[in-house]
Amino acid sequence: MTMEQSRPHSGSGADAQAAVPGSPSTQGRRVLVVEDEEAIAAGLCDALEHAGCSATSVADGSAALELIRSGDFDLILLDLMLPGMNGLDILQQMRRAGDNTQVLILTALGDEADLLRGFALGADDYMAKPFSPAELIARVEAQFRRRQANEPPPEIVQLTSDISVDLGRLEVHRNGETIPMTPREADIMAYLIKHKERVVTREDLLRDVWHYLNATIETRTVDIHIVGLRRKVEPNPATPVFVQTVRGKGYRWDQ
Repeated sequence: MTMEQSRPHSGSGADAQAAVPGSPSTQGRRVLVVEDEEAIAAGLCDALEHAGCSATSVADGSAALELIRSGDFDLILLDLMLPGMNGLDILQQMRRAGDNTQVLILTALGDEADLLRGFALGADDYMAKPFSPAELIARVEAQFRRRQANEPPPEIVQLTSDISVDLGRLEVHRNGETIPMTPREADIMAYLIKHKERVVTREDLLRDVWHYLNATIETRTVDIHIVGLRRKVEPNPATPVFVQTVRGKGYRWDQ
């Protein structure tokens, strides 16, 4: 069930009043909180919702596993000590079923063996109670950034009703016309999309796209390629909306 805003909070859990809004990586993410202590679950859900996530909580281990099987969550905060079925058993059954949803273990236990078993079963991270709302959101954001970094951009990107890009075929389809892309233009676009939560510097592009060992060299190759990319993908290259310039910093993909 989704927790209500009037729930009590625990001093050992997250306090919604202290939580700070998260980054774009948390917006709209669905998080399942598996925690049997009502006050802690309430604080966790409030902090997550304050950061832009959609939070659902469940207190029983067996019920949690059923919800995981039927739901579509981006992250699971999983307490180890639960009625019905403990957190490690839930995690084991998830991984056996091929469910690779990211799992952040919550534990008040000092037994390192439980944590080691959790990681062996496929947990992504853990937090020891008590913890602050800021630490909670920082850990959650890190999980989403990690997943985003590991996800390749889609091969076909629909920019407008009249403009789409096929990164696999190196083609821009624009108003019924097919325009070839260079491999470097496609690499730049893919890199910007993959890192769209932040500003990408020229040095980033030189190091990670051109693979220069020294990214501080003087060259305008990045700027020239950006101009070429904009001519192909922007509705109006003179006023770009997708490949945006952040003055003094670099570029950012905005879609």
